[in-house]
Amino acid sequence: MAFKPVILATVASIGLAACGDTVAERAVIGGAVGAGAGAVTGGSVVGGAVIGAAGNVLACELDSVDC
Repeated sequence: MAFKPVILATVASIGLAACGDTVAERAVIGGAVGAGAGAVTGGSVVGGAVIGAAGNVLACELDSVDC
């Protein structure tokens, strides 16, 4: 896997972070955004989903975004 698409998917996932009421909702929303980013960039949809879920949960839990 190339390094550049991973960074792009991570940045997109954090930049598009959307909050839910629970950690599970945050993971699902972030996973959906990440999967979309993976599909659009021609990267791995599954990898994008994993990165998106982790990025969204971390962004909300660490108060990096206004959730």
